[in-house]
Amino acid sequence: MSSIELLQRQIHTAQDLQAVVKMMKVLAALNIHQYEQAVTSLADYNHTIEMALNVVLKAIHTHDAHTQQDSDQKSLLTLDVGRCGVIIFGSEQGMCGQFNEQISHYAIAELEKLKISPEQLAIFAIGSRIISHLETAGYAIEQTFPMAGSLTEITPMVQEILVHIAEWRDHQQIIRIFLFYNHLHSHTLCEPYKLQLLPLDRQWLHHIESEPWRSRTLPTFTMPSDVLVASLLRQYFFILLYRAFGESLAGENASRLASMQVAEKNIAERLTEFTSQFQQQRQTAITDELLEITSAFELSH
Repeated sequence: MSSIELLQRQIHTAQDLQAVVKMMKVLAALNIHQYEQAVTSLADYNHTIEMALNVVLKAIHTHDAHTQQDSDQKSLLTLDVGRCGVIIFGSEQGMCGQFNEQISHYAIAELEKLKISPEQLAIFAIGSRIISHLETAGYAIEQTFPMAGSLTEITPMVQEILVHIAEWRDHQQIIRIFLFYNHLHSHTLCEPYKLQLLPLDRQWLHHIESEPWRSRTLPTFTMPSDVLVASLLRQYFFILLYRAFGESLAGENASRLASMQVAEKNIAERLTEFTSQFQQQRQTAITDELLEITSAFELSH
């Protein structure tokens, strides 16, 4: 194969890669938008849950009721010094830059700050790409989950994880749980984030209870208050986990978009280089052909 033919093949390959990268950029941008929209749509749902908690907490604000409530929800409010549950969100797909390295390094650093040894941890890893980073650092993973690949996959995954969290609390006495995930900082940047799922933030509960009701009529309820609070808190945990999925997926696609922009720039530079070399070699070949024709003409005369 001549050098000109090789360059032609390299140019065609670079052009094909350029088209693939452009398509991946478009898909990443669309995914960012849909996951951002999904996270934003949780705001009204979250507000409804907080309003319901406001009603219930106000209704049970007596000494006896609080004593019962504290007893029923003790594991949700008291900080345990034993084992700790950790849920870390990574990616299922590659080509997303330092996305998995960033969140794994951040999670490990935060756990070290909390002085939680690996032996005290029960870790759920979401996304196969993050597993090796955690295991290399010496952290055993109790269970792995595939990362959701679309919005429709998030809800059943959240429900499954909620079941596992209930098992943590009921059978392993794990009542301190943290979420670690990357969330979108800008259209092409994401940053790691830590969220304490349990125990509940007492200040948050106090803030909800102290909020004035913006109506003359205060809603009432007929079911036991502890059952209602438990149900509302499950919905609240659902929102937090769904948001973690949505923000992590938006961050993943932002990282992928940034990676594709770098790749597109590199491909464009290589394509310019190949094209320049092809033109030079083509011009050289034409010149050589003209010289051969001229020489043959002169020899014939």
